[in-house]
Amino acid sequence: MPTATRDHERAYLRARGAEALEWVTTLAQQLRLITMTTYSGPARLILADGTRVAGMASLSTNQRGGLSGWGGTFRPDQASTDLRNTDDELQLELPYEQIGAVAVTNVRKLLATQVLMSLVGRGPAPF
Repeated sequence: MPTATRDHERAYLRARGAEALEWVTTLAQQLRLITMTTYSGPARLILADGTRVAGMASLSTNQRGGLSGWGGTFRPDQASTDLRNTDDELQLELPYEQIGAVAVTNVRKLLATQVLMSLVGRGPAPF
């Protein structure tokens, strides 16, 4: 086969490969948008000093503001004064090491030993 023909075939395959990659990337993004818009289950709140606090999270995306807006609640297994004095540099870790940045907007006491924290997500949702 002449060199010019091989070069033409390689160029064609590269172009087709780029188109296929773009198609797969677009499909993956679309699937991510429709696969899960809520999460409810175990999570860990990561404090600024690296301390991990186990608990249960109930999260959802903000449908009106697009899928980048999300928030919910976090109920720690054990309440502590560290949680009541949190700052803005927090992260929420879901199973399989999915992590999202969060800010605490409210902390309210449920029972003598339990608190419920309202969270707003920063950046992409980890679910």
